[in-house]
Amino acid sequence: MSVKYSITTSDYLDYEKVMYKANNMLNDEKTKIIGAYIIIAANTGLRCGDVLKLTFKDLRNDLLTITEGKTKKTKTLAINDKIKDMVKKISKGEDVSPFITQKGSIISIQHLNVMLKKLLKEKGLNISSHSMRKTFGRRVYFNNNESEKALMYLMELYNHSSLVMTKKYLGIRQEELNNIYLSL
Repeated sequence: MSVKYSITTSDYLDYEKVMYKANNMLNDEKTKIIGAYIIIAANTGLRCGDVLKLTFKDLRNDLLTITEGKTKKTKTLAINDKIKDMVKKISKGEDVSPFITQKGSIISIQHLNVMLKKLLKEKGLNISSHSMRKTFGRRVYFNNNESEKALMYLMELYNHSSLVMTKKYLGIRQEELNNIYLSL
């Protein structure tokens, strides 16, 4: 499902495969919170804490404006059809959080990470809530022909200070170095 090259603590996943799994999770009461998280995070690139603050009402709009928890910067992003379809499927018309547990509270980041590791288990990979942010970045990079322009957009979206930092974050630099050895 993924390629393990990232030097940060979590790995990215194959976007198509993880979206398929997430959509299947929406059909089960026990896993629909995790499926919703994956769909939102892998399609927005937002950090876990910012995703967990969202409501169905926020996700029904064409544009979402949030103030990021970590950076305190305001960000506006488009809500794509994958997210809108998920909202239609599980919201039942209410404007509450999609991340409310059976106990009536919003899922904790720790519990979310435990569930992600369990449901997306893959040998040799470190899966966490942050994996979806990286999955988003890799998808943008691949969809834009692995261009420098895509990296510049991602640098801005992630609020990174340099292209080198963005490449390192996505594990691209390590892949390039590995390819030098493999090309001999």
